[in-house]
Amino acid sequence: IAEMEQEKVNGNKEPSAEASSYRCSACHGDEDWGLGHPLRGRAKSRSLSAAPVLASAREFRRTRSLHGPCPVTTFGPKACVLQNPQTIMHIQDPASQRLTWNKSPKSVLVIKKIRDASLLQPFKELCAYLMEENNMIVYVEKKVLEDPALLSDDHFGPVKRKFCTFREDYDDISNQIDLIICLGGDGTLLYASSLFQGSVPPVMAFHLGSLGFLTPFNFENFQSQVTQVIQGNAAVVLRSRLKVRVVKEPRGKKVAVPNGISENGVLAAGLDVEVGKQAVQYQVLNEVVIDRGPSSYLSNVDVYLDGHLITTVQGDGVIVSTPTGSTAYAAAAGASMIHPNVPAIMVTPICPHSLSFRPIVVPAGVELKIMLSPEARNTAWVSFDGRKRQEIRHGDSISITTSCYPLPSICVRDPVSDWFESLAQCLHWNVRKKQAHFPEDEEDADEEGGEERAGS
Repeated sequence: IAEMEQEKVNGNKEPSAEASSYRCSACHGDEDWGLGHPLRGRAKSRSLSAAPVLASAREFRRTRSLHGPCPVTTFGPKACVLQNPQTIMHIQDPASQRLTWNKSPKSVLVIKKIRDASLLQPFKELCAYLMEENNMIVYVEKKVLEDPALLSDDHFGPVKRKFCTFREDYDDISNQIDLIICLGGDGTLLYASSLFQGSVPPVMAFHLGSLGFLTPFNFENFQSQVTQVIQGNAAVVLRSRLKVRVVKEPRGKKVAVPNGISENGVLAAGLDVEVGKQAVQYQVLNEVVIDRGPSSYLSNVDVYLDGHLITTVQGDGVIVSTPTGSTAYAAAAGASMIHPNVPAIMVTPICPHSLSFRPIVVPAGVELKIMLSPEARNTAWVSFDGRKRQEIRHGDSISITTSCYPLPSICVRDPVSDWFESLAQCLHWNVRKKQAHFPEDEEDADEEGGEERAGS
């Protein structure tokens, strides 16, 4: 506990040149994040949205604390949370959570919804403003500039030549971005999350899509809003993400013990179920969905919590979501909606074949593991924020826990006001025709009748 408290204190300090890496004791050993100066080169990597897990990497057992891992309070190369001296019991009022900058941001990643002609003009205006008025380096995905409408625009040519481009799953820009600006719907924010498997820079999302639950900013007065964010001290909500580890067994290899289960439902001790298996890791903002795929049979998967079998899901599948994802697929499946500042993981069945199987909320500090049941008739399929969909067979496993790397989403006002505003505007939460009040003469008559009955 003392070690965790010391890391919380150290995490709030400004990064120094001597600090080489940050490690949270509540996470596995593969979550290291360099705090040195970012490299402004064009580093390459095999994938941005899936980080291979080395078999030789030392694993650290997660703490048994009911609280989630302490999040990294530094976001990207230059942003961090403004310290609040009035914090009580290490729990900060969400409305007082503010973002500040160690240094002025210089590089910005602009993410635009693809194949949407209505976003071309806002995209041009924003990029021109960032480059010409703020002298910033703008990164965009290469396929965004391949739009025929942008290629044929001669006036946009001088701005287009100044762009720094990248390709998903090939170029690694995670250490080069100070700020992210999204133009589109909620999908742009999910895509931005997938590009950063470690620390995520602050995200400013403009509502230019269909729903816009996660995109609170309007584009009409974007100049003043962007300037205010660049100047610092903006409200921010730390949206927790899930660290998902998928371990697959090589095809054709038989498993000696089905799922490695002992008689009491606990994972068999001493059984190294990951020897010779392929592992890959994802950072998920909304939810992990395990479903029955194209099969007509019910899915049949076992769910473990900290190594103990807690239930078997028989139905169309199960959703493991963050509080941010509780208002997405989980809400459609009948789950409660959780404020993003609540440290929790939600488990929601999809059309369960049991009337008593209700959604549950577990602490952010636990580790969930999902595997196919030994008696399952068919395989299952898994997707991460609606992406990277893949098949899960016998012997494969999915481990899920809260990540140390949240996504800092910049607010228009504050986390509380923005969230309830989104509930009202996007989901029409508790919207109904109000009940008519009684006429005044009826109210007077009721009061007089009450006095007569009291006098008698």
